[in-house]
Amino acid sequence: MNTNTENFTLIKGFFLSNLFGFSLIGISKLLLLHPGVFVYTEFVVIPLLMGVISAWCWKDLDLKGKQLTTLSCLNGIIAIVLSAFILDEGVICLIIVSPLIFAFIVTGVFTGKAMFRKNNKNLNISIFSLLLLLFVADSLATHHHENMVSDVMLINAPAKEVWKHVVAFEKIEEKNKFWLFRMGMPSPVQATVDGYYQGAGRKCIFSNGYIFDEKITVYKPGQDLTFEIVSQPQDPEIMGHIDILRGQFLLKDNGDGTTTLTGNSWYRLYVFPLWYYDTWAESITRNVHLRVMDHIKVLSEKR
Repeated sequence: MNTNTENFTLIKGFFLSNLFGFSLIGISKLLLLHPGVFVYTEFVVIPLLMGVISAWCWKDLDLKGKQLTTLSCLNGIIAIVLSAFILDEGVICLIIVSPLIFAFIVTGVFTGKAMFRKNNKNLNISIFSLLLLLFVADSLATHHHENMVSDVMLINAPAKEVWKHVVAFEKIEEKNKFWLFRMGMPSPVQATVDGYYQGAGRKCIFSNGYIFDEKITVYKPGQDLTFEIVSQPQDPEIMGHIDILRGQFLLKDNGDGTTTLTGNSWYRLYVFPLWYYDTWAESITRNVHLRVMDHIKVLSEKR
């Protein structure tokens, strides 16, 4: 096989696998009972099938393991770049999803290599059909997940002082510590309030000017501030992937001049598999908590 033919075969593997993958994503959106949800087959089964298709295209090239891995990663990069344009995904989202894409495309390529080496057509068709069936079944299934993240911090100040900086707080000037915030993911910088009473409007302002509009539903000075999220910014990093439902700050006066501050957030997730994306969602939510709570701690202890 000459060089031109080899290059054409490699390109064919990239082209056909991505064409197939994005076509399945389009079909998934038509089949989904709940539009806007990204099901786990889009991040697991589709990359697997893309890898199998690439392996079928490259089966006559006698590629070694390292070569297949390198080509699979290149195919993953192509898929991620196409996702940025076709699916309009943000940079942070693509960073988060990339380990899944790379892992399952590579797995699919080596699975395909083993399948086509044995040349068992019945087995190959069965495996391919099973993956497609799993894709259809998952697309038609109901997907709903809500979670709550809680963090606790001890502040060396009385609850009365801490409360002053819970309802609304001055602009956060400290540099971000969390690596995703440093890479450009919006982070909390300030909170403002229309009034100090139940039913008042509250705004949590994030970097880049993003604003979460909130309504205070529980207002117990020195004890409990709970608020519902009325609207959230249409940022490409979160739009269609997660809804922040409500937030809460609980204060406990420890009787020794210190206060235990608890931050709670509830969210609804629209991306699956949960074992992967919920881990990211919890981590991001926790770091939002800690950035705000650290700031409240500094302000409270300063006085």
